[in-house]
Amino acid sequence: MPIYEYVCSGCEHRFETLVRGSEQPSCPRCRGRDLDKQFSVFGVGGRGAELGTREGPGACGSCGDPRGPGSCSMD
Repeated sequence: MPIYEYVCSGCEHRFETLVRGSEQPSCPRCRGRDLDKQFSVFGVGGRGAELGTREGPGACGSCGDPRGPGSCSMD
């Protein structure tokens, strides 16, 4: 059962919900069914990982390449 993130078009409430089979989700605030599915951020935690302890991107600013801007193929 996948978890999806939605924004309700009626009340602009952001929420995530489990979707079972062909079930049509509704907004938990206004019960509206006009929902926009959002891209989810995939989170992975490992041993010792805590929320808020991760560092931001490195010197590159995009991919985190420590050699600096222009060092990777993303620039």
